[in-house]
This record gives sequence, C-alpha cells and structure tokens, in this order.
Amino acid sequence: MKALIVLSAAFVVFVVPTSLVWLLGRRANVPNWTLVVFVLAGWLTVFAGWFLSQRAQPSLFPETSPCHGINATPVSQYVPPDSFCRHADGELRTVNGPDSRFVFWTAAGITVAMPLAAVRARRRAAAPSATG
Repeated sequence: MKALIVLSAAFVVFVVPTSLVWLLGRRANVPNWTLVVFVLAGWLTVFAGWFLSQRAQPSLFPETSPCHGINATPVSQYVPPDSFCRHADGELRTVNGPDSRFVFWTAAGITVAMPLAAVRARRRAAAPSATG
C-alpha cells in the first residue's frame, strides 16, 4: 500500500505537470527542443532551489547539518534559495558555495529564456521565406 501511495504522489508531482507543459507546448506548435530544454531546466531549478534552501536543516540526520556542533541555528531562505547558520553573535553565514548558487541561477535563467526562444522560433517558422 505504501508503494502505491509513493507512486501516486510521484505521478501527481512529476508526471502531471510535465505532461501538461508538454501538451500545451505541442498545442502551441513550440519546437520539441525548446520543450525539452524548458522541462529539464525547470526541474533542475526546482531541485537546486530545494537543495539550496534545505541544506542547513537537520531533517533526518542532525549530525550531518553544517550547523551541528558549532552552536549555530539553521535558517532557510526561500527567495532566493539559500541556507545559513545563525551564530551566537547573530551573524548569518551561508552554507552553500558559489558553484551551487551558479547552477540554480543558470537553470532559472534558462527556464525563463525558453518561452522567449519558443516565441522567436514560432515567428521564424511562420514568416514567409524571402527566397521562394
């Protein structure tokens, strides 16, 4: 029964939104490569953002938190996603490096750019050719 619940949740969370984006893109005559890049970059943005915001939280294994053992409290920030340790003096120090934030912002930028690329590709396909 537990496996059925997990499969149903995975279906609702991942398959349904991906299918809806794909079907809407196909209906709007968006090129396949644009849809593939949009879906992959979108999911990478979601997972990287979740990872960045939850890195300091001691959810399952408290001793794996970067804030464990240094007398600091984990703090999450969701927009833009980041995790911090609040030290005894009140200072917030991030636990995420610049590389992981770069991955998030690159994926987010690509996700935003793909609808613009889709519009441009549709206009280019609809424009009459000058050669013939």
